[in-house]
Amino acid sequence: MPHPSEPALPALFNLAFTLAAPFWALLILAPGWRWTDRIAASPLPMVPVLAVYLALAVPVFPQLWAAVSRPDLAGFQELLRLGGGAGAIWAQVIAWDLFLGQWMYREARKLRIHPLVMGPLLALTVLLSPIGVLLFLPLRAAARRRIHRPDPTPRPHPAPVAAGQHA
Repeated sequence: MPHPSEPALPALFNLAFTLAAPFWALLILAPGWRWTDRIAASPLPMVPVLAVYLALAVPVFPQLWAAVSRPDLAGFQELLRLGGGAGAIWAQVIAWDLFLGQWMYREARKLRIHPLVMGPLLALTVLLSPIGVLLFLPLRAAARRRIHRPDPTPRPHPAPVAAGQHA
């Protein structure tokens, strides 16, 4: 794959988020809409972002491979000096964040976490996914405990029925 020209690099860099933004908007602004639920269950929203990743990563693959196969700070700094390297890492982060956001959305729907709680949390995840995920995990744990907690209300037992009688 030919290396994208230098003027194309900023466009590809911006395209990564532009492709993901509509899906984030659905997760945050249209929770519970049947199409949002379907889209959140699909890996397809990540595919265009991953295509941008490939367009940026393939031309710098030797440097990318060196940075990830023998990770050290200097190697990553060298990769990030390359426009395609920085763009590829950005597209990877965008795709990963979307994957996390879709997972968080599905978990929240399953656990009945209110959309007014999840909206800001998903918005935070778009911007700073590690913080969003770290805040979501205890919320998820609490919601799971709430759902799986036994009902404390005693249920009335049916009155005994004498032999031959019907209840």
